[in-house]
Amino acid sequence: MRSTYLFTSESVSEGHPDKVSDQISDAIVDLLLSKDPEARVACETLTTTQRVVLAGELRCKGVYENGAWVDGALEEIEQTVRRTVREIGYEQDGFHWETLTFENHLHGQSAHIAQGVDASGNKDEGAGDQGIMFGFACDETPDLMPATIDYSHKILQRLATDRKSGAAPFLEPDAKSQVTLRYRDGKPVAATAIVVSTQHAPGYDEGAKEAELKDYVKGVVAEILPEGFLSDETRWHINPTGTFVIGGPDGDAGLTGRKIIVDTYGGASPHGGGAFSGKDPTKVDRSAAYISRYLAKNIVAAGIARRCTIQLSYAIGVSEPLSLYVDTHGTGTVGDERIEDAIRSIDKLGGLTPRGIRTHLKLNKPIYRRSAAYGHFGRAAEGDHFPWERTDLADDLKAALA
Repeated sequence: MRSTYLFTSESVSEGHPDKVSDQISDAIVDLLLSKDPEARVACETLTTTQRVVLAGELRCKGVYENGAWVDGALEEIEQTVRRTVREIGYEQDGFHWETLTFENHLHGQSAHIAQGVDASGNKDEGAGDQGIMFGFACDETPDLMPATIDYSHKILQRLATDRKSGAAPFLEPDAKSQVTLRYRDGKPVAATAIVVSTQHAPGYDEGAKEAELKDYVKGVVAEILPEGFLSDETRWHINPTGTFVIGGPDGDAGLTGRKIIVDTYGGASPHGGGAFSGKDPTKVDRSAAYISRYLAKNIVAAGIARRCTIQLSYAIGVSEPLSLYVDTHGTGTVGDERIEDAIRSIDKLGGLTPRGIRTHLKLNKPIYRRSAAYGHFGRAAEGDHFPWERTDLADDLKAALA
């Protein structure tokens, strides 16, 4: 690794059109898992001016059975979509939770996919698709996340909190952030550039109101970043295009799964390419990415390494992973091969099979809507939510390496 460099990550708010789509898709996942913990879901969402469209497949007791919708299910799905849009905060002429046009094109799961995934006879549950998944952790922040993406998320979370509480009534839901940090000896030491673009009420693009908005954003950033990171040399770009009144799905179409780098590590780690939102936990795009983060975070939390990347790979219909790869980037206290062996030796992980992952992390619960904005990683494990952020495997890893 280079010791001195600049690195940048971006985040987008819950009101960004792609994130609106992600949250709707995960709200549908939560709805179906609340009805049937073994539900199968692959829900894609399109959002655009005054329109939300769902497509994909599902299998769920109490919702879709024997090739037909259960009475009331279609209405409940639509209510879930509208409630999600309302909670994000869209009550605009171009996108309003109550008056938008809704289309539902979800249908039953392919029998050919089901036969590969479902357990039967002596066959364990298989992976829901082929693919490679990565997990990452580092000691740059208390959340064991890359600092650039961590701060980018937190800036936008604060804007959303203030918008909803009324502390910043001039803000609207759509926003983006970008943080560029200078690294010295591999550690972040200064912010060289901050970019924040936020949708705003009319009039906040000129004069005293524009100054109010920019001063507010600078104050939020100053509270989020560590003391001393901002200086006279920091370059600021706040709403650099000027006016940002038209935004959200009215300003640009949104699709599920288009913010996979925002969802993960901000470009600081490889990505296998699979999105998370809209998928039940039999899909290893989601569950294996979560267990990879869990393993990497516990390795760093245990003091075994300061930086760790993990890769897992799967074949559709096959339960055991095809490969496990650990890279501690020269920061490990033991060899990476020994860490791989230690992971394989921990029985409670269930051999990293899809069933083992779902069981260990307790993923068959309606916990996903909250993960669909501001990153799936670096969040506080709280109740049933974000179980992959717990560090309860650290002692097991240390014991296996003793």
